[in-house]
Order: sequence, then C-alpha cells, then structure tokens
Amino acid sequence: MKKLSIILTLTLSTLILQGCVHKVVTVPVKVAYKTTKGVVKGTAKVVGAVIPDGDKKDSKVDD
Repeated sequence: MKKLSIILTLTLSTLILQGCVHKVVTVPVKVAYKTTKGVVKGTAKVVGAVIPDGDKKDSKVDD
C-alpha cells in the first residue's frame, strides 16, 4: 500500500508540475530565437550596405 501511495504521489506531482516545466523550457528558447533573429537581420543590413550588389550600371560601356 505504501508503494502505491508513493507512485500515485509522484505521478500526480509530475502532472501538476508539467506546466511549470513547459514554461521553464519554452521561455528561454523564445528569447534566444528573437535575439538571434534580430542579430541576423542587423548583420544582413550591414553586409548589404558594405558589399555592393551590382545594381548600378556604368554610364560608359565599351562595345
């Protein structure tokens, strides 16, 4: 009987704490995703400003 009560207590505890564990795992992942997303966008803008993309054509073309 004692083993059954321990197993039941552990099972109920894990079910109750499941929401807390979900928050502990997902919140840091969301923060890391948003931070990385911002850094990548900033890097892309800097690289785009530094490296010319060749859209401008020279007015003098030798044929």
